[in-house]
Amino acid sequence: MKTFREMVAEAKQVVPEVSVEEVRERLDRQEPIVLVDVRDPDEYREGYIDPAVNISRGFLEFKIQDVYPDPSTPLVLYCLSGLRSILAAKALRELGYENVASLAGGVRRWKELKLPLAKEEPLTPAQMERYSRHFMLAQVGERGQKQLLRAKVLLIGAGGLGSPTGVYLAAVGVGTLGIIDSDAVDLSNLQRQILHRTPDVGRPKVDSARETIQALNPDVTVIPYRSRLTVENIEEIIRDYDIIVDGSDNFDTRYLVNDACYLAGKPNVHGSIFQFEGMVTVLAPGRGPCYRCLYPTPPPAGLVPS
Repeated sequence: MKTFREMVAEAKQVVPEVSVEEVRERLDRQEPIVLVDVRDPDEYREGYIDPAVNISRGFLEFKIQDVYPDPSTPLVLYCLSGLRSILAAKALRELGYENVASLAGGVRRWKELKLPLAKEEPLTPAQMERYSRHFMLAQVGERGQKQLLRAKVLLIGAGGLGSPTGVYLAAVGVGTLGIIDSDAVDLSNLQRQILHRTPDVGRPKVDSARETIQALNPDVTVIPYRSRLTVENIEEIIRDYDIIVDGSDNFDTRYLVNDACYLAGKPNVHGSIFQFEGMVTVLAPGRGPCYRCLYPTPPPAGLVPS
């Protein structure tokens, strides 16, 4: 039976080690490098090398293919001292990950060089329970949940598309939801617009939407805008949001949102629906076409039913 020292020596024969200085330089140059912290979650919470993903050693072989399915992904694993990480890197190489290395000296060496470690505030016990199913997903985890809680999303429209979008974004814990809609709730809305209830008929949609969302998840801050988007106000409204979700029902607003998102460099999640058919697409400036690129001119008035 091999001793721990022998296993480490064997791993060092097949796994390259990179220095803390080299990793820091590569991060500063924004080179494609993926850091994986293989320590236990409680160690990770005490301070991690940003932007590392935490996949603890005990679950590494089970979760790595979900998070990084491409075995050519350049991975650098680290732990406290570099011992657990080099053994973990060897295990990944045996799974087919050839572009994997271990950080020599680990977090201990990082601290010796007085380099910064990121540290996030812990979730409350209620949040740990509410989002517990997310922690089972390697693509989300505790760190991803904290990113969701910091995220800001603007919903354009609190109707047939904005309602389910708002409910699900609130449920997963998106921390700030802006909702813009100038309409009031009508009885005919209620068979599909699930943000509203029968007692809300006649009320502004943004008010009933805010109450429904806050009752579902008090972690979410709702910012209502009871107005129509215009050339004059759209730039100011979208400025502080990370993602814009366009659930509008008219072409004037769709083109206005597209143009504003393009100029501001903000992702525009566009959706539309008619009867039993629908479509959704992400329009990301600089990474693909915009709405106006796909549809240069709107159709004639009255041709497309709402």
